[in-house]
Amino acid sequence: GVKDGSWTVLQVVEALGSCLENTDPRTRGRGIQLLSQVLHQCYSLLQEKEVLHLVLFYENRLQDHHLVIPSVLQGLRALSMCEVLSPGLAVSVLKAIFQEVHVQSLLQLDRHTVYSIITNFMGSREEELKGLGADFTFGFIQVMDGEKDPRNLLVAFQIVRDLIAKNYALGPFVEELFEVTSCYFPIDFTPPPNDPHGIQREDLILSLRAVLASTPQFAEFLLPLLIEKMDSDLQSAKLDSLQTLTACCAIYGQKELQEFLPSLWSSLRREVFQTASEKVEAECLAALHALSACLSCSVLSSDTEDLLDSFLSSILQDCRHHLCEPDMKLVWPSAKLLQAAAGASLRAYHHVTCSVLPLLLEQYTKHPQSSQRRTILEMLLGFLELQQKWGHVEEDESTLLSLRAPVCSVVFSALTDPSVHLQLVGIRALTVLGSLQGFLSPSDLELVVDHLIRLSLHEEDSQSSEAAMEAAGSLAPIYPKVFTGRMVPRLEEELQSEREEESSRDHCSLRQRCLQALAAVSTHTSIVRETVPVLLQHLRKVQKGSEAGSAQDMVSVCQSLHRVALQCQRDTEGYWYYHQTVVPCLLAMAVQAAMQESTHPLLGKALLEEEVLAAMVPVISAATTHLSPELAAQSVSHVVPLFLDGEVSFLPQNSFPCSFQPFEDGECLEAQRRLVALLMAFVCSLPRNVAVPQQERLLRELLALSCSCNCPFTATTAAKCFAGLVNKHTAGQQLDEILQLAVNRMEPGLAEGPRRMQALTLLLWVTKALVLRYHPLSSHLTDKLLGLLGDAELGPAAADGFSLLMAESPDVLHKGCHADVRIMFRQRFFTDNVPKLVQGFHGAGPDVKANYLKGLSHVLNHLPKPVLVTELPTLLSLLLEALSCSDRVVQLSTLSCLQPLLLEAPQIMSLHVDTLVTKFLSLTSSPTMAVRIAALRCAHALTSLPTTVLLPYKARVIRALAKPLDDKKRLVRKEAVAARGEWFLLGSPGR
Repeated sequence: GVKDGSWTVLQVVEALGSCLENTDPRTRGRGIQLLSQVLHQCYSLLQEKEVLHLVLFYENRLQDHHLVIPSVLQGLRALSMCEVLSPGLAVSVLKAIFQEVHVQSLLQLDRHTVYSIITNFMGSREEELKGLGADFTFGFIQVMDGEKDPRNLLVAFQIVRDLIAKNYALGPFVEELFEVTSCYFPIDFTPPPNDPHGIQREDLILSLRAVLASTPQFAEFLLPLLIEKMDSDLQSAKLDSLQTLTACCAIYGQKELQEFLPSLWSSLRREVFQTASEKVEAECLAALHALSACLSCSVLSSDTEDLLDSFLSSILQDCRHHLCEPDMKLVWPSAKLLQAAAGASLRAYHHVTCSVLPLLLEQYTKHPQSSQRRTILEMLLGFLELQQKWGHVEEDESTLLSLRAPVCSVVFSALTDPSVHLQLVGIRALTVLGSLQGFLSPSDLELVVDHLIRLSLHEEDSQSSEAAMEAAGSLAPIYPKVFTGRMVPRLEEELQSEREEESSRDHCSLRQRCLQALAAVSTHTSIVRETVPVLLQHLRKVQKGSEAGSAQDMVSVCQSLHRVALQCQRDTEGYWYYHQTVVPCLLAMAVQAAMQESTHPLLGKALLEEEVLAAMVPVISAATTHLSPELAAQSVSHVVPLFLDGEVSFLPQNSFPCSFQPFEDGECLEAQRRLVALLMAFVCSLPRNVAVPQQERLLRELLALSCSCNCPFTATTAAKCFAGLVNKHTAGQQLDEILQLAVNRMEPGLAEGPRRMQALTLLLWVTKALVLRYHPLSSHLTDKLLGLLGDAELGPAAADGFSLLMAESPDVLHKGCHADVRIMFRQRFFTDNVPKLVQGFHGAGPDVKANYLKGLSHVLNHLPKPVLVTELPTLLSLLLEALSCSDRVVQLSTLSCLQPLLLEAPQIMSLHVDTLVTKFLSLTSSPTMAVRIAALRCAHALTSLPTTVLLPYKARVIRALAKPLDDKKRLVRKEAVAARGEWFLLGSPGR
């Protein structure tokens, strides 16, 4: 009635008169409860005069019987949300609550109501409440004092934060407000199981911390409390205190900290020197950093002592001497403390480093042992890395610049040390020095490049070599001219040199490293313009030669080109240069080799080998995926006509002996047809919004080639290329027609004839293309694949095809090459097809049952584990049956599927523990090493099941695992030791 205007609230009050005036407090309470419920639904409809009368009525009722109070508070809460509340009423209500209600004697919900009333008034009547002055703060302190419920504490802490943040008057009650909140510090709360409110300990910790660290006025009370709790035996109390101290430093100044700095430093130092906990150490270092930063930021008057200097001096006094003992246990804690303090500001950094850096350099010279030098250089590296935060090295202030010569000398000596570990630290230090703008002189830079070349090419240890190449890649964009002028020519010279005194194996290794180094250093466009021609020139040289290892050499060049392509992808200019240079060159060389194959069989043959073409695919793909649509369209207009019409004019050195016709018939064109792999790499990597010219014709040619070619490599790449284009093809009649044509070609090929395997390959790739994009035809093709599981000849290959459908494909049909991949295609495939696989298994003959199990294990192996856990009860019996299958692929796939499930679904797996133990132990004797390793890992994972379930099997398993301890393969023995050790510890105290 109130809502539709037929009743006013005051009429409701009149109608409730007999209840509201009843002598029985329960009856009065019910009357007020009903009125309060009406107000909660209608408070926005009330008039100002009505609100005034209701507030006066409810205030009066606060003096009523305690049974009535909860309903009165509910009514006041509704009225506190009214926008038409007259000035002065908010203050009147709060005064009445503060005077008349003993809040902490109420139930939790009623106390929460009081906090809600205060919150509402603070949000809408801030100026009025501030008119109360410190009385409001005192009143709230009385309300909150003694609160224990976490739900209410979260609201109360928020009120205190608002009191401080909105500058309410605290008056003489600062200490009382601190006491009423700090009594909860540190928070000791464990939420009950199945808590419907979802309040976590962390919520309370963060909320209380925000209160304690909200004002410098609390500092004199809080800092002694934090120092006391830092000395606690409880790790949680230490961590909370340290994190709170860090938070306080953001708002404190010198004045607040001055009195407590010695005690704070003493506690922090003791914890870092003595703690066994990495967490506590990390928080101590963060707190020290925050203290140093706070003192660095404080504004000083002319007569004020600079506390930062005295604070850092005391830290140096306590830590500096430990740095002279590189074998002692306190050297690293001391270094970490100094670095934490120094990293807070440039001023702190200068103060610490002017004392510490000369000492470390002196210690490095004093200690000849590599292990001690490594420790000293790692400490030095920590201080060098701090300088990176401020970038440019200032000449007038920097200790580092004045020590340039000895620092460089120390780092360069580490690079020539026989110890690999010291070399690696030296390389990291070199990278940091190079990143400090203005630190290295031109002569130092030349020496840096020389060291990097020597380490990259001639250092025996591969770790140092790889680290040097990474360092070159990091420094090259900073000093492109130096690397272009000094490193690239030296690498080119080494690559081209033929050294008679070296064995062919050493020379091959040097060539490999040259190629890797050229790729690693190609991290700037100007360098890419120098290195790419060198790599392509070497590829041409290898193609013209006819030495035995030329195919492997070509693969190495392609791997380097691929790395360069990946490094170029973020730079538009360098990427387009790379694409324009590399893609036509690779195509030209491949076309040249294919044409020579028919006339001069020995020339260029290595370039046509499967492993070389397979290595070219990622190069062309990586050079294409990041093209803009405009540039991609420009490029595709050349590449597709090359393959369809033999249009070679855009290729460099395009005077070929005959025409290029990869889609024509004829045995002499077999080599040309192999180059479809390169077409696949290009067109399947184009952005989806780039139109492929003559696409329908290209699709028909690829379809024909995939069904008719005798070479499995060519047929497969044609099928993949067809599938890649179909996946991105816009839906409509043209796509339906080409798919129908594909089905018409596949079905007869699958039924009979010499090319059944080619037809199956095409079926698999087209099915994958359609499954990924949820195309309606995918279910028809999947059913066809399921039917082939019962085929004696194609069944095993069809079963392996389920892995192809579910796995990430490296070269086509993945998101990196812009394929249309729906987010949950694996879950959808599982839901649609696993029931059919299970049904097929039960109805299949004994000779083909293994095919269904293999297909099922492939699907489950690639399914997200949370999905698999939910389906586990229905599938587990089949998985256990798969372990008895003689096919090692089925065994291996099933074991790799079961291992994570033992960890993630122990309760379900426990029901089958007897079968699991028996199967795993029998497979530890499998003739296949990979199966033995997987079975031992599963036996290890069994120990995550409930101990009571496993104890009856403990002796049996330990006996059985003794045998693989003597396995002839080291990796098997390693897994057996780990698994047996866990079973030995099963049931022991603390496990």
